[in-house]
Amino acid sequence: MKIFLIGMPGSGKTTTGKLLAEKLKLPFVDLDVEIEKSEGQPINKIFETKKEDYFRQVESLTLKKFCSSAESFVMSTGGGAPCFHDNLAEMNGTGKTIFLDIPSREIAGRLAKTNLNERPLFAKLSLEQLKDKIEFLRSQRIGFYKMAKYIFAGNDIDVESIISKITD
Repeated sequence: MKIFLIGMPGSGKTTTGKLLAEKLKLPFVDLDVEIEKSEGQPINKIFETKKEDYFRQVESLTLKKFCSSAESFVMSTGGGAPCFHDNLAEMNGTGKTIFLDIPSREIAGRLAKTNLNERPLFAKLSLEQLKDKIEFLRSQRIGFYKMAKYIFAGNDIDVESIISKITD
């Protein structure tokens, strides 16, 4: 079984993914970490030196490599991964996609507590700019996210409810 968690940055894909993987006894994969390993540098440096188009190509190739493997896993994707290079169709075709639909206000609060410089799309933004950027990105991406096979909405998404729904 392949499970892909999608949603905005700060929606809890990594945290939820690790818990889900543990409960289902599957390996956990963080797509961004895999890209950093293969490229030998952090995501923000890739954006800075090679730009977003290059990153999106590497992201898509890395995702497709996992999709074509025979392995089962739970994967946390980057927030933009479903929106480029038919990645969402690839994920839907090979596994179960789960959209973690967290309100923008909650996402802004979560991201404000992190090091935004590690997040290339949010680096150097004020709190007000951060909220605006989240709203803008959400409006651009929501059409992709809503094509997930499963949608869980709210501030606190329970891993047990995800498990019960996807294993029916």
